[in-house]
Amino acid sequence: MKPPIDLSLYLVTHRDSLLLEDFFRIILHSIEGGVKIVQLREKEASACEMISIGKRLHMLLKPFGIPLIVNDRVDVAHAIQADGVHLGQSDLSVAEARAILGDDAIIGLSVETVEQVKASSDQKVDYIAASPVFSSKTKTDCYKPWGLEGLKQICTISTHPIIAIGGIDITNVNAVLECGVSGVAVVSSIFNSPCPKTAAINLSKRIRQHAF
Repeated sequence: MKPPIDLSLYLVTHRDSLLLEDFFRIILHSIEGGVKIVQLREKEASACEMISIGKRLHMLLKPFGIPLIVNDRVDVAHAIQADGVHLGQSDLSVAEARAILGDDAIIGLSVETVEQVKASSDQKVDYIAASPVFSSKTKTDCYKPWGLEGLKQICTISTHPIIAIGGIDITNVNAVLECGVSGVAVVSSIFNSPCPKTAAINLSKRIRQHAF
């Protein structure tokens, strides 16, 4: 039986122009601060580059027991033996990804409409990601933001755990948590922070206080 997955504080990477050493340093500090799961998101990288970065990241995360999820690329997730994959609505289907990665893989799915939330109920996913909750510079190719009311609505109808992503930071995380989500995914609030570890600690404190 697959062990429970801690989705409470979920880091999505944003390398941009960072040197690789700085990129890995931020991720390491975020884990020290309380991040529980990491998604490698490399929209512009080639498969070879993603595999190279992914292998190194997987080695970094393993001693901490932190799962590595690969964004979109089922082939890369399979090649580096990542813990799972996060799919968008235009990627391989959940069934296809599950057939390639196996029953033990963690599979997440982004949802941008109520119809997509309802359709996910019959799919073998481990969580769905409400994307985006608020407008975000790192989530520019999505539908209209869910907002808090939309997030509350889908938390009442989803059969899967929900993580919230998009524009979430220390100023609004409490309001997001109160909607009934199983976790929050962050990008800029850690990667753009002058101290990623402190940013993660502060978010973790809010999450613990809420007590899922």
